[in-house]
Amino acid sequence: MNVFLTPKHEKLFHSVLAAGKTMPVGDHAADSYAIELVRWLGALTMKKIIEPLEIKGTVSSRSLCVTRHALAYCSGLADTMFAMQGLGTYPIALAGNEKQKKRMREVSCGRQVAAFALTEPDAGSDVVSMRSNAKSEKKHYIINGKKTFISNAGIADFYVLFAKTKPELGKKGVSAFILEPNAPGLTIERQEVIAPHPIGELVMKDCRVPLGNLLGKEGEGLRIALATLDVFRPTVGAAALGLAERAFDETLNYTNTRKQFGQKLNEFQGTQFRLADMAAALAAAKNLVYHAAHQIDAGSADVTISSSIAKMYATEAAQTIIDSAVQLHGGRGVLKDSITERLYRDIRALRIYEGTTEIQKLVIARELIKRLP
Repeated sequence: MNVFLTPKHEKLFHSVLAAGKTMPVGDHAADSYAIELVRWLGALTMKKIIEPLEIKGTVSSRSLCVTRHALAYCSGLADTMFAMQGLGTYPIALAGNEKQKKRMREVSCGRQVAAFALTEPDAGSDVVSMRSNAKSEKKHYIINGKKTFISNAGIADFYVLFAKTKPELGKKGVSAFILEPNAPGLTIERQEVIAPHPIGELVMKDCRVPLGNLLGKEGEGLRIALATLDVFRPTVGAAALGLAERAFDETLNYTNTRKQFGQKLNEFQGTQFRLADMAAALAAAKNLVYHAAHQIDAGSADVTISSSIAKMYATEAAQTIIDSAVQLHGGRGVLKDSITERLYRDIRALRIYEGTTEIQKLVIARELIKRLP
């Protein structure tokens, strides 16, 4: 058992891993399959995560991490759908009123699909430079702008959207809204990425959103967005753990059965060295991810460095581990829809979303410099 986890967390991990064997099978590129996974997640584990969030206003980072770790081991798409349910509801837990929090109950049961709409074509890592704006007019906010790379675009029952209500105030002028998929003035344009899942752009032209759909108060949007990302950043590392561990296990088994030149692949020293490197990187990543999650759960006032290190190291290590898995599988490693090929596509985005590796390095370095006497 990992030193940063309790028996309760270990039990959750193994229960989700075991349930993965009952996961519905389907076309990863089909919207219907993504929705089916959400329904399955609602029956499996979402209530354990979302209901405490609604009641207590907080969530166990370690529970999120072990769940994503186990889900990603089974299916990258299942993990993505779970993560988006969390990202789309945490802002409501932070700032929503009682009426808005009813959405969380629907999400926890898998009856609604949530989405988190922050990224723009010209505002990715630099969130403050977003151009989407919202102006109050009688009973509505009139929103104009575009969001891009929004997971669940086109299938979501609601979007937590961020736009500037007072652009002149910069980061203090960003507000958060619940955007309905049928809002007048909203159009959705789908995008395709390397690992298929529902994703696209939200285009808002004089899009009308009721005043009652404001989350919290005007100007609190950036605080809500960053607080959400702070909680979920280590979980991206946990998802990377699941993908990497699956690649490692597949490689251990394959190199023990595949023979070349009269001996098993794992009898070659070069293979043994690569397996050792994979094991060491995986062990280090696990400790970093669960250390950061433990700090969050312990209420540490300073988790920025540990969270950024966990996200950065785990995703980069997972990319290297999976690349080694493909290499050791040889031609089989790049066969379309093989496990290793799927893992190779699944891992790539994790080094980008919720803060690129380069952004994590900047965050870590700046925090270190701030602490100098």
